[in-house]
Amino acid sequence: MKFCIISDIHGSAAAFKKCEEAFLREKADYLVLCGDYLNHGPRNPIPVGYDPQALAPMINAWKLKIMGVRGNCDSEVDQMLLEFPCTSDYLIFFTGKRRCFVTHGHLYTEGNRPPLQKGDLFISGHTHVPVLKEEDGLIHLNPGSPSLPKEGSEPSYAMITPDGVFLKKLDGTLISSMKL
Repeated sequence: MKFCIISDIHGSAAAFKKCEEAFLREKADYLVLCGDYLNHGPRNPIPVGYDPQALAPMINAWKLKIMGVRGNCDSEVDQMLLEFPCTSDYLIFFTGKRRCFVTHGHLYTEGNRPPLQKGDLFISGHTHVPVLKEEDGLIHLNPGSPSLPKEGSEPSYAMITPDGVFLKKLDGTLISSMKL
């Protein structure tokens, strides 16, 4: 299976449109959303293409393919608009023999991870900075943000496939990769 990982859309319908294009181009099976769906948040600028009212139905069109968690900018109002479960602090899925722990990154962090085994993936967003690294036998993946990238990064997403983990710019250009 192929999993397209996206985080920190922050209400940008324009950015999500590019994420849809990436999902289709990659022929992904599932869309894993790491939170911060509709609201830009008080510490962020309003992103280009900010239109949460248009974004909600765009995301809902993929509801049968989505697994999602709550971000620090998400609320119960978002759950009223989004037609898939999105208020959990974490979710777990498996790819092959590897466990993938998905969270937004404001509660569980690199320094405050749940118990994980060597080879597991810790997937989080929140920082808006793409990361793919192995540390202490764990793989840490942050897909960055398609709408509000930070620290000089570009709009990005990630893919998990049977061949490995891939960080990519929204146009599909490879940033980094790791075999599983």
